Amino acid sequence: MTQVLVADDDPDILELVRYKLNQAGYEVTTVGNGKDALEKAKSINPGLIILDVMMPFHSGIDVTIELRSDPQFKSTPIILLTAKSLEQDTERGFSAGATDYITKPFSPRELLSRVQAVIGRSV
Repeated sequence: MTQVLVADDDPDILELVRYKLNQAGYEVTTVGNGKDALEKAKSINPGLIILDVMMPFHSGIDVTIELRSDPQFKSTPIILLTAKSLEQDTERGFSAGATDYITKPFSPRELLSRVQAVIGRSV
């Protein structure tokens, strides 16, 4: 079972993502900010990380950059899930090392499809 770490400061988004991924058989851990995302990632070594871009303490971009600088997370898939939808935001996310970029509002079905695709590519 793939362990997924989800970080978002919106509790409703966390619950929706957790529910949808749990239904599909993923083990999901949730946190509400970038600082906790870094700490939890290092302690559980998830198979996939989903990050909001705009979070307290560290942005999803900052978390992605920091994780990518750690050899343990060089190839861990990271999906940015964010309301920031301008082209330069997307480019910034991919430049930071994101594997995929999904804008809010999002379809839970599409999120699941993207998660399955990203995990399939990383296996």
